[in-house]
Amino acid sequence: MATIKDTEKQLQDRPQNRPEWQPEDAGSEFACRVMDGVATGHDGISSYQAAAEEAAAAAPTQIYRRPVYTAEDYATGVLSGDRAMLGRTITLMESSAPKHIDMAQEVLKRLLPHSGKSIRVGITGVPGVGKSSFIETFGCKLLELGHKVAVLAVDPSSSISGGSILGDKTRMEQLSRDIRCFIRPSPAGKTLGGVARKTRESMLVCEAAGFDVILIETVGVGQSETAVRSMVDFFLLLMLSGAGDELQGIKKGIMELADALVITKADGANKLPAQTARGEYERAMHYLQPATEGWTSHAYTCSSLTGEGILEIWRVIEEFRAVTTASGVFEQHRRDQNVKWVHEMVDAKLHERFIRHEGVRQILASVEQEVAGGTLPAVSAMHKLLAVFDGPSEPASKGGRS
Repeated sequence: MATIKDTEKQLQDRPQNRPEWQPEDAGSEFACRVMDGVATGHDGISSYQAAAEEAAAAAPTQIYRRPVYTAEDYATGVLSGDRAMLGRTITLMESSAPKHIDMAQEVLKRLLPHSGKSIRVGITGVPGVGKSSFIETFGCKLLELGHKVAVLAVDPSSSISGGSILGDKTRMEQLSRDIRCFIRPSPAGKTLGGVARKTRESMLVCEAAGFDVILIETVGVGQSETAVRSMVDFFLLLMLSGAGDELQGIKKGIMELADALVITKADGANKLPAQTARGEYERAMHYLQPATEGWTSHAYTCSSLTGEGILEIWRVIEEFRAVTTASGVFEQHRRDQNVKWVHEMVDAKLHERFIRHEGVRQILASVEQEVAGGTLPAVSAMHKLLAVFDGPSEPASKGGRS
């Protein structure tokens, strides 16, 4: 009679399979392998080993594998509101595997006609300003008003290990428990601008799933990480009191992109300083060009602890949508954002092709060594690499054009 251990030994002796995300021509640099699962009836607890062996002897051994989904499965699951399939679809969008990229684009084509019906709000601010706490209170208020809220929280990635904590949901205890809300933390990776590489795709997937308010929480910005502006309708900048006077406010380049500025933590002993800071930033914003055509940005205060001022911010967002929709600016901005998205993807794909170019890979290490050693100027190195990437130019025809 075969035992559980005998069955597992047979499974381990089977040829190991490559993961589906590995390229067909993958070499030894991909060390990951996928093995079949264990036999059913084995729960890993030694005290139940005898009962497990009896169950295995009485019934045929079954091996459970993760199901393989088609583009239709992903799209149908998202459109039906299946939260598990929604998470799997976003994971598919974030994958860099060639097979997954093709599948993701097919899924996106099916979902695109069902997207675009939400209000997209980007929420940014310096680390410690209380973005997650603000979203917790703000999101709960939106749920009370009957909205369905999706939160895309982008977490900074370590420049050394590449890992991310992805712990923003710990500050959204009530929001994360509500079935009307979907929260997805994602690592920023190497993407600059405070957002993740696939935030746009994730946003469209959430819209297709029926969420009418999309909140995008950035990693926490300084003055240059402003990519989120190019993918949202309303850009909300959170600030702290005591962060400088109106002159310092003008120097913060990100203020030029904000449709509203909110001084957070306006409660208790900090309420008066927050109101003072609001006045200073309000004066500073008078010197700036409007972030959105036909809309005048203002400064506000709020408290995520008491909820004071939260609903006022939502009324401002609703007014913004009404004003910009009536003028046509709302839809024009979305069209411009889609065009910019194409150019960004072209830039990323060209960089990828450059790095993978066989000629470039052959000389890249030596060129980098020359630049590091100070024997080759950086500009000359750039021209040398691009010359190899472009290849030999075709000679001009002697006879000219006919």
